[in-house]
Amino acid sequence: MGQKVHPIGFRLGYNKDWHAKWFAEKQFTQLLHEDLTIRKTIKQAYPEAGIAEVDIERSDSQVTVTVHTSRPGIIIGRGGQRVDETRARLERATGKRIRLNIQEIRLPETVAYLVARNIADQLEKRVAFRRAMRQAASRTIARGVKGVKIISSGRLGGAEMARREKVMEGQVPLHTLKADIDYGFAEALTTLGRIGVKVWIYKGDIQPQPFRLERGTGTTEGIATE
Repeated sequence: MGQKVHPIGFRLGYNKDWHAKWFAEKQFTQLLHEDLTIRKTIKQAYPEAGIAEVDIERSDSQVTVTVHTSRPGIIIGRGGQRVDETRARLERATGKRIRLNIQEIRLPETVAYLVARNIADQLEKRVAFRRAMRQAASRTIARGVKGVKIISSGRLGGAEMARREKVMEGQVPLHTLKADIDYGFAEALTTLGRIGVKVWIYKGDIQPQPFRLERGTGTTEGIATE
């Protein structure tokens, strides 16, 4: 049985960044649960908004929440009314001052979670799983990425025994550290049980900056290359 490593966690600090940026000494558990509450509240309030990720950054006075969505109009509402409602709901849930930012995802076909969620939604509507996976892979490749891999697991097609189906186009070098790999997972809640959908998208390589030693100061900038 292979050892599975999360593609994003494997690259954190190298070419991937954290989705929560804050530091705590004794209140780590409390702030962690606040982050989970914020993300859960937003995703439950707007299940159709195509929310890929929620970034949270904390300071002494307020909490900055950035929502990455493919349908910003659903969250913003007419005249920004729904933004104010969401901000008030988050402030009641956390008891802190919230600053809410909405960032649009212009190419949802290149975001792994949105691709996985789209396939899962089609499976819940009883679309043929092979058709949904192949169409999603074709749309993603058409957007200019270098590779995509999709794996669906469960009682596919109503089979008695669970199985796994894979569709892959292009290349997806998961062992290459400099590769820009986006990963997403979603579940389809069907009448026959849950079907899991995993998506890997390879967008190219990100070359790290080499170390630069400033003479006379002994300080360095950038990160080391292999």
